[in-house]
Amino acid sequence: MKNKLILFLFTMGSLGMSDIASAQESWFRRFVNKTISDTTAPGEPSFRIYPTLGYSPETSFEFGLSSLLIFQAKKDTLNRLSEVAAFTFITLEGQYGLWFDNAIYGDKDKWFFLGRTRFQRFPLLYYGIGPETPEKDPALIDANYLLLRQRVLRKIRPNLFIGPEVDYQQLYNTAFKQPDNHTYDKPLGSDGTRNIGLGAALVYDDRHNVLNVRKGFFGEISFLKYSPQLGSDFNFQGINLDVRSSHPVSVRNVLAWQVYGNFYSGNVPFNQLALMGGEMIMRGYYYGRYRDKNMIATQVEHRWLPFGFSKRFGAVVFAGTAVVAPKINAFTFKHVRPSGGVGLRYLLFPKKDIFLRLDVGFTKDGPGFYLFTGEAF
Repeated sequence: MKNKLILFLFTMGSLGMSDIASAQESWFRRFVNKTISDTTAPGEPSFRIYPTLGYSPETSFEFGLSSLLIFQAKKDTLNRLSEVAAFTFITLEGQYGLWFDNAIYGDKDKWFFLGRTRFQRFPLLYYGIGPETPEKDPALIDANYLLLRQRVLRKIRPNLFIGPEVDYQQLYNTAFKQPDNHTYDKPLGSDGTRNIGLGAALVYDDRHNVLNVRKGFFGEISFLKYSPQLGSDFNFQGINLDVRSSHPVSVRNVLAWQVYGNFYSGNVPFNQLALMGGEMIMRGYYYGRYRDKNMIATQVEHRWLPFGFSKRFGAVVFAGTAVVAPKINAFTFKHVRPSGGVGLRYLLFPKKDIFLRLDVGFTKDGPGFYLFTGEAF
């Protein structure tokens, strides 16, 4: 995401009826009504689709299409909002990808399906492993990447879920390209790797709207084991921790915080190490700018949703810190990396209270730009 700019035409949301009165039956008005206006009745599913445009040095221009389906089980407004999000893109450099994310709640929360899918042909910038890596001249690992991760959770008490988790990750058709001014040792898995992990997750979740949490707590701890007996190329295991809390300051204002951790041991391939950066936490850092077997990250965010003078637009400010280390007892304050930024919000689903977010994260490496539906955490 380094130096990446993503654009969306917010201006369509401010179109008045007088602007389209002359084309009441046109395709344009139908498009506006379906993609901008929230005309669905309470409990009815809602669907949005919109284009994105991006740029980064390693991809050139990127053209994408994002979509989001939100619904409540049995169309019951007392049930939690479920989401299925999709994003597909292609770049002028011939890279492409397809992403899916799901958080699906069953009727009365009996079941909870939480997962993500990724398929992409996309360059991975590699700065090395550890808390101290070169400031510039990363290697470029070009590869096909496939990720399938799903948790199938059963409610055992109100807001408390437990269940199995499966994770499949494959990196293939790889090419490791050294920079002109620096030579890296090729990391484990850089020639291609396939790993299958099985484990379990324990989740506490009392949020009602996972895309815009105004009040609620989410906590997850999970364990995954990867081994040759399961079909993996490498033998390793990991514990993941994710704790989030949101607190209403006023009717429009929310203060939220998150603590996130990855703790791995064994022969971990480079692409499955704990990775700092990305669109969720430590915004502004390229995803994987720093990587190692262990990471602890925190962030805090204040949200105005929306502004007091606007029905559609809001904003956020956020700040975070993170540190990676080869062992848990090797974490040091001198390796803690800071980040911070601001964001603009646009109310895409007024009846569902869901915003489109455009965030700008700032780090010592420069700014990073992100456009997604729903809050970062």
